[in-house]
Parts: sequence; structure tokens; C-alpha cells
Amino acid sequence: MKIKILYEDKNILAIDKPSGISVHPDGRSKEKTISDWFVKKYPKAKNVGESIFVEGKEIKKPGIVHRLDKETSGVLLLAKNQKAYEFLKNQFKNREIKKVYNAIVLGSVKNDRGTIRKSIGRSGNDFRKRLAGRGARGELREAITEYTVLKKFKDECVQNFSSCAQLSAQKGEQSGTLRDKNFVHTHPFSYLEVRPKTGRTHQIRVHMKFINHPVVNDSLYNPNQPHPKDFERLGLHAKSIEFKDLKGKIVKVQSPLPKEFESIINKA
Repeated sequence: MKIKILYEDKNILAIDKPSGISVHPDGRSKEKTISDWFVKKYPKAKNVGESIFVEGKEIKKPGIVHRLDKETSGVLLLAKNQKAYEFLKNQFKNREIKKVYNAIVLGSVKNDRGTIRKSIGRSGNDFRKRLAGRGARGELREAITEYTVLKKFKDECVQNFSSCAQLSAQKGEQSGTLRDKNFVHTHPFSYLEVRPKTGRTHQIRVHMKFINHPVVNDSLYNPNQPHPKDFERLGLHAKSIEFKDLKGKIVKVQSPLPKEFESIINKA
């Protein structure tokens, strides 16, 4: 596993997490994770952090102070010792850490700027999912997400004929051709900068779904929907993170925009 290091001192590590790699084990898959890479490279950090229990099985999360979803890429912080772990955890708890994401979402977002304030709970139908609004169950936790539209564009999308044709019919679109059993048409998308002010599970994905502009290629919250023709990954990237090191100095770490994003945005 090749992982790019973006920042490092004797206490804290920031890496550029690739899309498609889980941050820590889930107790079911045997795929290598960021935790595996971290322990191999920094064996003294093996017992840093906490464990979780999944179906009665203990799963260690060495160095993990926050997480990115498996298909999300970008900046991820890791603690190399327990003191750094507690220090960073407190910053997350007190909302002192600033995070910025880039997202490609379905549809043309009407307002150039916006703030989504909608508490998030669990889905009553799928244990993997979280919900904002109707249907949310259990404890509803405050969630705030700010966004800015950087670009609106249209791109040719190829999708399953039935779902794409149905979507176009709902929008009154007449354009489209049948090509190799796929429906080919042009669809609007938006490229956003997103700043979550809280850190709920799947927060950006849930909030964008809530305002009817779900993140493209989100198999959990936006299955079988149009996406840019040559863009096959989840449209979410952790662009930057800003935190204090143990000396109190503010550090900002940035991850380059993945080439998949660049090719779509530059083409648009």
C-alpha cells in the first residue's frame, strides 16, 4: 500500500488517503486498511487510541482520531502517541478543527452559498445509513454544513436505460438516445466547496441528499442515479484540514485535487 505523507512531526501525521481504502477494519472484510499501514510504519503507535466493538468483537483503531468514508479521498490525521491522540480528540470535540471538502453533486444547486442546519439520526430501514429529516430515528444530533458552489456544469452521462429515461421523463426532457442498451443524455451537476461545522457520520452525504443534491456515485445514498460519464468514484474529497500541534501552532494541511476531479472540472 502506497500512502503519501502530507505532514509529519514527532506527534502527528497527516496523509493523503486514497479513495477505496477503509480507515480501519470493520470486523468482516480482510482488506488492508490505513490502520494496518500505520502500525506497520509506526509500530510504537500500535496501542494509541481506542477500540470499538462490532458484534462482540474488539477492533483496534490505532492512531485514528477521525475518519473518512472508504470511498472518500483526502487529508486524514493520525496520532503517533496517546498524548497527541487526546490533544486532537479534544480539538475535534470542541469544533476547533477546520475541514474543507470538495464535492460533485447531482443537479444544479440553486443558491451559490448555503448553510444546512438539520439534525441527523439513524435510518429505521438500513443500519448503515443516517438520515436528516423525516424517518430519522434514535438520538438526533445537531449537524451543520456550509457550502459554496464553485461551478455548475452539464456533462454527458451514461446510465441504466430505465432509471435514466424515467428521470428525464420526470424532468420533461426529450433528448436522449439509446446506445448499447444505455440511455445517453446530458445532465446538470454542481461542483462545491463544503465546510462541515460538526462531525456526524456521513454528514456531507446525508445533508446533500437532504437538499436533493446527493453526492454522485454514492451507492448508499444515491444508487443508480446519473453521474458524469468518465467519473466512476464517489464525488467527495477532503481538501484540507487545519489544527493546532502540541506546541499550539496552527497547521493547515492540503491534499491536491485528485486527477479524476480535475479532468471532469477542467472539461466542464
